Amino acid sequence: MRANGLRWIGSLALVALGIVLLLNNFLLISGFNVAALSPLILVVLGGAILLRGDLLPGKDARTFGITRGSVEAALLEVNAGEIDVNTRALAREGRLIAGQFAADSRPMLTVQDTVAYLRMERAATPWLSFADWEIGLARDLPWGVYISTSTGQVNLDLTGVIVQRVVVATGLGDIRFVCPTESLDAVTLRSNVGDIRVLTPPGVRARVTLSGGRMFRVHADMTRYDQPQPGVYVAKDGDPAQSEIAIALVGVFGDAYLA
Repeated sequence: MRANGLRWIGSLALVALGIVLLLNNFLLISGFNVAALSPLILVVLGGAILLRGDLLPGKDARTFGITRGSVEAALLEVNAGEIDVNTRALAREGRLIAGQFAADSRPMLTVQDTVAYLRMERAATPWLSFADWEIGLARDLPWGVYISTSTGQVNLDLTGVIVQRVVVATGLGDIRFVCPTESLDAVTLRSNVGDIRVLTPPGVRARVTLSGGRMFRVHADMTRYDQPQPGVYVAKDGDPAQSEIAIALVGVFGDAYLA
């Protein structure tokens, strides 16, 4: 839908520009200055950002996939810069990681014994590649996930993923996080300028602790959370048989939403 809307804006802008220039050539518009249409470029670029989130079409990305092999644990490090990152569990078994990455690029993979180390670097991708990065993680092994962006947003849905540890940091960008059923270590979500949204599925024992500046506020669904003390929220319907997941939210400017 976004791509279709962008094509409509670009097409209508070109048609309008062509009609105006045609009328000007036949002297049907007096005193017309072609340079006055230069703001039209900003209109088209603004429409592209609103509809796609990018300035360029998303054809600069390609799918990728890496088989699991003998890997029993994995660590993923993502430095995405201005690129949006969407991460979820893989539907198919047999793969370690799969998704969409920049054209002519793929995650850098190092395997030591039975542990895989994967890196996705903005600096290692074409600089004109602005398509979102889509990352799928294997469900049947523990993951350490480290994601950072400068102006990109992060959507991290860890439903069905075994988690060792998670650290997500954005400079100017929102974070959306869906809790896994289990995390062996703490989860840290940090945004300097942006909102942080945490979704705790029913049955997940989550304990959320907030810290940050005065401009970082919390909006919690109190039908889902108890507040034993200021800045601490505990999921009400957590399964006592499950280990508690500690989630730290750190923000400067923005809001935290707990649902």
